[in-house]
Parts: sequence; C-alpha cells; structure tokens
Amino acid sequence: MSSDEVFLTGATGFIGSHVLDSLLDAGYRVRALCRPGSTLHRDDCTRVEGDLITPGDLLRSLDGCRYLVHVAALYSFAPRDHAQIRETNVAGTAGLLEVARIAGVERAVVTSSAATVGPARGRLATEHDVAVEGHHSPYHDSKLEQERAALSARVPVVLVLPTAPVGTRDRKPTPTGKMMVDFMRGRIVASLGGGLNVVDVTDVARAHVAALERGRLRERYLVGGSNLSLDELWQLLAQITGRRAPEHRIPYGIALAAGYLDTLRCRLFDRDPTVPLEGVHMAQHAMHVDDSKARTEFGHRPSPVPEALSRAVSWFRQNGYA
Repeated sequence: MSSDEVFLTGATGFIGSHVLDSLLDAGYRVRALCRPGSTLHRDDCTRVEGDLITPGDLLRSLDGCRYLVHVAALYSFAPRDHAQIRETNVAGTAGLLEVARIAGVERAVVTSSAATVGPARGRLATEHDVAVEGHHSPYHDSKLEQERAALSARVPVVLVLPTAPVGTRDRKPTPTGKMMVDFMRGRIVASLGGGLNVVDVTDVARAHVAALERGRLRERYLVGGSNLSLDELWQLLAQITGRRAPEHRIPYGIALAAGYLDTLRCRLFDRDPTVPLEGVHMAQHAMHVDDSKARTEFGHRPSPVPEALSRAVSWFRQNGYA
C-alpha cells in the first residue's frame, strides 16, 4: 500500500471515477481535479476545482504530488465541439504535463485510446500499429496528437490505451454505452459488420494503477478485454436483456449516407449526432487488439466481459436510461 499523493484529472467521468476508486483502494492519497459544479462520488479525497483550458492555474494544486494520472478529455463527435476538443485534449495535456514538471511530479500516466492503434490487416493490432491521422474524427485525431505531446513532455510518462470500456457510471454515455442503451430500447434493428474489443471499466482503472507502478516510461499499453464481432456483442446483450439480436445487416453505403446526412443535420441545427460518421467509418473494420504487452509487463488480467455487460445493463436500468 502506498501513501504517496496523486493528482487525478477526470475523476467525475466514467473511466476517471473508477480510477479514483482504484487509487484510493491501493492506498494513495488523491487530489481530484473537478470542474465547478461537478459531483465526486467519494469524499475521501481532496477536491480541486479547475480545468485543462488554463493548466497554469493548477501549479499550486500540483505542488507536493508525487504522481499525476491524467484521464480527463473532451469526448464528443458533435461538430460544434471540434475546436474545443483539440484545445482540451492536446493543448490542455501539454500544458498540464509542463506544469506537473515544474511542480516536481516524478511520473505521469496519461489515458489515450485504442483508436490511436491500427486497425491491422489480417492480424490483431498492437501498440506498434499507429492509426493514420485524418481517417477517423477530430476526437481520435486529438488523441493521436495528445500521445505525441505526452511522449515529448519533460516529465516521464506512461500511456494507457483502453479499448471500449463498459460498466457502471457511464452517465454521458460513451459511444459503446449508447449502443447498449439503444439496444435495450429496441432501437437496434439491423447491424453493420466489424467488431471491437470490450473491457470492464474496473479492469481499465486497475490497469492505470499498475501502469503507474510498473509500466515502462514512454511506452504505450493497450488495455483490453475480449475481441468481439458486433454480432457477438448483440448476442450477449440479447441473453442479458431478453431482447432479440438484430438479424439483418445494413449495407455500408447506406450507413455512410446516413452518417453524412446526420452530420449535416448537426451542423445546421447544432445537435448531437445520432449516426456518428466516425462510428460508421470504424464499423468497416474489426477493431481487435492484442493487449499481451500490458498482461506481461504489469499483470493486466481482464475479467469476463459478459459480467461487465450485465453490470452496465443493470446500472442503465436503475438510472432510467432504458
């Protein structure tokens, strides 16, 4: 058990709230960065109000912290958020890491995304496969830029790349969580091809602590669970929820046209997308990964995905999502 103090960003978010649990469970003292008005689910940590837009204001708050775990990010596919995504995820990360260096932080863990990897052709993607910028979305491009900013920072950094986490407290919800909610509401009547890697969010949280303690500096670590096709995901959700899995396949061209029309709607009426173009593009591929590096180097051991899906379904039901 450690008694060192960690500065944590994103503690009120989906992944970050579970990272907070894991850090406290491991014995760390935590200063949690929160935006004004946001709510922490625990009171056994120190609340710090601020944001990533003005990281210089956080110097005093970081003073005395041995470590930094940076989970916060702006995750949105809405066109209106494109400029702020880069400001928060790239410039905010670079500024925070420089402030951490000045404050004397010894080591930082930065949360990236498995979307910065691959996809590989004919095999599982690994950390050696770097996604091509400009092929996905401003959000995913920002995570590629964030990684470059983190790896060039003057404070030692370890990068954690979660796949598609599922579990409790997915309030927004994330794109994977929204897929689950749509399925629970009976809105998934047909499916695209492709696939994804699904992981329990609590496993992602524990991996952040393991990366902090045992990850190699300036390395990227994929943190995943199970590689599933979309059809396999629907079948698992059907068993959990009692709803029928979709039996029909949407042609990619039709899905792509719907994505472009939805993007136009969002631009014209300042709305959030219901058919994210980025999701359609990614559904062409099986976004399957090999996370053996994290398993070998710091003991990442993912738990069964059906159990994580069941917990997520229960949480969504209990909180009125479906």
